[in-house]
Amino acid sequence: MSEIKLIIDRLIEFRNERDWEQFHNHKDLAIALSIDPNELLELFLWKNAEDADLDKVKEELADVFAFAFLMAEKYHLNVEEIVLDKIIKNQEKYPIDKAKGIACKYNQL
Repeated sequence: MSEIKLIIDRLIEFRNERDWEQFHNHKDLAIALSIDPNELLELFLWKNAEDADLDKVKEELADVFAFAFLMAEKYHLNVEEIVLDKIIKNQEKYPIDKAKGIACKYNQL
């Protein structure tokens, strides 16, 4: 069993023990995936990045991962597969000879 599958199984167990699946529909998981990254961003507001509280960064980042994993599970998606597929697509859109050291969108290379 992959580590990601183990994490997803633990998230589902946690959710189901609390009867929260009723709240974890596609729409609300997507909304949570919009809100929690902003809570992560808030930790950096008005300070240097190195001054952010690392424990709080870990907590908020874990929330983002958790909702992303639950969204993938809701759609029966294999997280490892979709991330690796996206890397391949990005390799095609951002070839090394054009993108190395440049922070531009692919259509501006």
